[in-house]
Amino acid sequence: MRRVRLLTKRGTGALVLALGCFAVANQLGLVELIWFGLLMLALVIGSVLAVVAGRGRADVTRTVSPSVPEAGTDLSVSVHVVMRSTLPAMGGRWHDDLPRAVTGTAYGTFPAVASGFSRADRTAELTYRAVPRQRGVHWLGPLEVTSTDPFGIARRTVSLGELTRLVVTPATVELPTLSGMSGRSGGTVPSPANRLGQGTDDIVARQWAPGDSMRRIHWRASAHRDELMVRQEEQETAPEAVIVLDRGAMRWSPGALERTGADAAFETAVTLCASAVVRLVQDGYAVEVIDADGTPLCARIDATDAGALEDAMFALATVTARPDDRLLALIDVFSGTTTGPLVVITGHLGRRDAEALAVVAHHSSYPMLLSASPEPDALEAAGSWATARLRDDAAGAWRAAGVWRSGDAAA
Repeated sequence: MRRVRLLTKRGTGALVLALGCFAVANQLGLVELIWFGLLMLALVIGSVLAVVAGRGRADVTRTVSPSVPEAGTDLSVSVHVVMRSTLPAMGGRWHDDLPRAVTGTAYGTFPAVASGFSRADRTAELTYRAVPRQRGVHWLGPLEVTSTDPFGIARRTVSLGELTRLVVTPATVELPTLSGMSGRSGGTVPSPANRLGQGTDDIVARQWAPGDSMRRIHWRASAHRDELMVRQEEQETAPEAVIVLDRGAMRWSPGALERTGADAAFETAVTLCASAVVRLVQDGYAVEVIDADGTPLCARIDATDAGALEDAMFALATVTARPDDRLLALIDVFSGTTTGPLVVITGHLGRRDAEALAVVAHHSSYPMLLSASPEPDALEAAGSWATARLRDDAAGAWRAAGVWRSGDAAA
């Protein structure tokens, strides 16, 4: 707990006046000036003791709603203060220290608190609203309370409580559904999983094996094959989509490697990544978010798993660039496999990079390549990728790539 004690301008003037009275009284031999100086000095000392006596011991608890806000959205902060000192505390002004990435009106009037010997309430409830401007981990506090004596001579500023950790998830924007692609309508490559006793009406028959229930016998198939056949139900699983956030530091400015919010282009990429996750999950896809080398950035998000979606946003809150460059590792990641929509978000993109990635597009039913800083003709060299330049408007880039793909398909 940090304390700062100092005299106000009025208090400094009173102290100078007292010392001046002593000096003049000694020169002129005026006893009255000595008494006046003693009075002023006593007033200064008494005022200092008044603000110092109320010790700044308190428990501070902050409640943030929502607890994990999205960048750019309003949040409400409630500060509960419980005074620990038995002496009364004078009222004053309070200020909750906010980081640069969070703006708000975190100040107000702090109420006077009664003595601990009384039965009066010794708590204070403070509230304010704030807006986190950047994703990442931020710290609220400490709470600073400034008290002044009734004469305005002495002032004390006390820092109370500990810091409160605030995790801010990336901002998201509304994205349109990809043209002709909806996971709920089966518009992509499915990933079926055969399991006994589960699924919908997609029923096939297999040969009976010891341990199979007689209730599962498929009589029509048994009669057709002249042997016992049992029902095997094929479960439909949500179609898959993959989002690749290229974190290679060579693709972005050096700030993207240092901390969140330092590179505007990288922040736009993260916003697009988070927004694409929300869009594809809402459209019924099971979404995987990976780095360019296939490293998962969060757990797989199934279409009906709201908790996994929240965890994904939490993971994207702190993602930064990394030192190496692995964009072309995508060729090996998707070698021998296929997926539904494949969204690749990168920074700098050279023509050779685009030409090398052209083969990856054939492993997706809807490949999208968005670059924040493409070289001239780089996007045109990407083959069958739906491409767009990623500027400040993440939704605009998404729509641009979608329109290109739709027109290409129509042609």
